[in-house]
This record gives sequence, structure tokens and C-alpha cells, in this order.
Amino acid sequence: MLTDLSTSRPGTPATTTCATPARRTHDDTPDTAELFARLANLGDGPERDALRGELVAAWLPMAHRIAGRFRDRGESVEDLRQVAALGLVKAVDRFDPSRGAFESYAVPTVTGEVKRHFRDRMWALRVPRRIQELRNRVRLARRELAQHPGSPEPTVTAIAAHTGLTEEEVGAGLEALESFSTLSLDAELSAGDDGCSLTDTLGATDTSYDVVVDREAAKAGLRRLPERERAILYMRFFEDMTQSRIADRLGISQMHVSRLISRSCARVRDEALGRCTGGARPV
Repeated sequence: MLTDLSTSRPGTPATTTCATPARRTHDDTPDTAELFARLANLGDGPERDALRGELVAAWLPMAHRIAGRFRDRGESVEDLRQVAALGLVKAVDRFDPSRGAFESYAVPTVTGEVKRHFRDRMWALRVPRRIQELRNRVRLARRELAQHPGSPEPTVTAIAAHTGLTEEEVGAGLEALESFSTLSLDAELSAGDDGCSLTDTLGATDTSYDVVVDREAAKAGLRRLPERERAILYMRFFEDMTQSRIADRLGISQMHVSRLISRSCARVRDEALGRCTGGARPV
């Protein structure tokens, strides 16, 4: 309301008093209270679907505005808009007109949907929510501690003191900072590495595979050995007994034990190599 207060002196400009203006709303917040009231009274059917679509279309610019707040965070704006639109649809479906204005309900609903997208879909590795929260606290603390020009890189101890976290929790948060995206195994390393990729630096020849192959190849030959020869090989190579102790246990000479071990090993080896001669069984 405007009130003109003129002074007694002629020619003096009038003083104008203005009432406090109402809070400014965004241009993308239409007045749809009547439409929501109608929607609440409609049952399932084509009319309700059409009205629901009209409401979503009316509030879609608002959802796009919220999506724009999250640009430049590693996700395309178009994908963010789609996520925000999904949050808007959920807000329209769940809104109760008797509880207040739609905007008050829709903004946190859409914002939460976009934040969930970043939390659950944007990480290259599956990181528990608790670790994600530690990451955010550590990231903010590092920014606050290093905001002054010339400030050194914050230490783990400094971040822990700033956030109230333990040093172990800060360490977990720092590790999570490197887990948002992964490096391709085909990515080239620094220019001084002659075009080496990350794959070239990983892994090494595992000789244990040869041992596994040899064991599998020897299994059949070992099964075909007489029981006494199998027992001698087991005592020698698995119980680590000397030939003399084996001889004493079996009541034969050490020389005979030596010959049996040599012949049994040769037979198993020949069969494993596919050159079994079919010679006489050792006695």
C-alpha cells in the first residue's frame, strides 16, 4: 500500500512508504493448486493420466533448474535433467495438496533424487554410503584448510582435528576421493615410459601354473602304481622321510627303496609325457 506524506513546505517531494513485498517466487513455479486438488479427487484412468502429465509438464522447468545446480560434476546436463524429471514425477504422484504448497515438497524431492544419482550411479567402484560421507567431509575440510594462498597441503592429522574424525576415518575418506572414477588399463603412462600402458605394469609370470599342470598330468600315473610304491613316494615327498627311515619301516634295504623311487618316478614321468613304455612293474 502506498501512502503520500507531504510536508508543509511547498515543492518538497512527497515521502513514499511501501509495504514489505511478498517473497519472490521463481518464474518456473506455476500456480497449479487447483489442478492438484482435482488430481487428488480423480481415480485411475485416462483423465487422471492426462492431468498428471499436464502437471509434470508445467513443473518441468523447475526440475531442469535444479538439475543445473549440479552441472560440471562429471555428468552431462541432459542426464541430470532426466534424473530430475524422474524426481518430479515421484513428487507429483506423492504430493498431498492438504499439506501445503507443491514447491515446498517438490524441491527437496527432486534435489534428493539427483543427489542419489551421484551417490549410487556415478561411482566407478561401489563405495558404502558411510565412506562416501567421510569423503565429502574430508573434501570440504581440505578445501577450507587450503583456502588461503600459500597454505600447505593439509595433513591427515590436521584434517582429523578440523573435522573431529579419527585419522583412520580421514584415511578412508582420502582413499574414497580416488575411487569416484577409474583409470583404463589401456591408459598410457607418462611420456617418458615409451608409450607403456597401465596393463604393462601389472602382473607377472606365475610359475605355479606349471606346477598345477604337472600335478594334474601325474595323477593318472600315480593311481596306476602298486600300493607299496605309492606309499614310498608319499613318505618320501609328502612326509619328508629319508630313504633309510622308509627302509626301516618297510623292512627292506635302503638301496631297494632308492631303486623303487627312481623307477616309480620314471614311470609316472613317462606316462605324463605320453611315452609310457609298458615295462615290467618294479618289485
